[in-house]
Amino acid sequence: MHSRPLGKTGPESSALGLGCMGMSDFYGPADRDESIATIHAAMEAGITLLDTGDFYGMGHNEMLIAEAIRGKRDRVLLSVKFGAQRDPSGAWVGYDARPAAVKTALAYTLKRLNTDHIDIYRPARLDPDVPIEDTIGAVADMVKAGYVRHIGLSELGPETIRRAAAVHPICDLQIEYSLISRGIEPAILPTCRELGIGITAYGVLSRGLISGHWTGTMRPGDLRGNYPRFSGGNLAQNLALVEAIRDIAEARAATVAQVAIAWALAKGDDIVPLIGARSRARLDEALGALALTLSTGEVAALEAAIPPEAVAGTRYGAPQMAHLDSERG
Repeated sequence: MHSRPLGKTGPESSALGLGCMGMSDFYGPADRDESIATIHAAMEAGITLLDTGDFYGMGHNEMLIAEAIRGKRDRVLLSVKFGAQRDPSGAWVGYDARPAAVKTALAYTLKRLNTDHIDIYRPARLDPDVPIEDTIGAVADMVKAGYVRHIGLSELGPETIRRAAAVHPICDLQIEYSLISRGIEPAILPTCRELGIGITAYGVLSRGLISGHWTGTMRPGDLRGNYPRFSGGNLAQNLALVEAIRDIAEARAATVAQVAIAWALAKGDDIVPLIGARSRARLDEALGALALTLSTGEVAALEAAIPPEAVAGTRYGAPQMAHLDSERG
């Protein structure tokens, strides 16, 4: 497993990270034993970065990870998002990134993960009612106190990234980035590179849309049914784009998913794709992308065949898009 730095001030990470969200939430029921086995298999393969959020399953994901890494804490980097508020039904009820809320959330996270520190702690979104300077300042207090090692960001635009970096060094920005979600390229990615901030890219397979495995079947609790790219005519148009990936995959004796992940890996050594595998089989497939180096010509061919304007629908629904600082002009 190769490693990549998370920005100029962050730790060394494995070239791929494991996004654990789907093991607890959003994609329908998950198998607990298989989830833990997948985390173990990822660690054995050399993956060091485990990503979660305190609101994934209302703490369930953190407790699942704690069980999986018991006795192995020193082998992983724990990346945790905070701030999203949910009620007992799981409904979203707001966002809270006030300094007191930041420190309270961290206290609960440390307990659930059974650890004395979090390697990378990040607000999941920008709180519209709290200056980013106040939120990052609170996390910086926790860095000074030894409870947090590094500060990350998530889904922020260039101006807010600069303001956050002026308060404390930022190691990485977590944001959606894939062959069909390239919105960071004009301004966000150049800003991060100017400031020495790495990228942890989630949604590299666009929630399974460009995995090559999409069957159209969604189980109860699968939020993809609410996303525009998975709806009606949008879905058919987007699945047609997968064929361009399949052409290169077949030529390279690889899978569609492996080519999509390899594309993200090829976009820069400052990018660490997060793989949302919920099973060992999907993890094994994703790991195969590490042996697949796309040529400059192959990268260009993929991008020419799937230009940003060819994608139908936004990556989230309108209410969520309105709250994304990264989507503001």
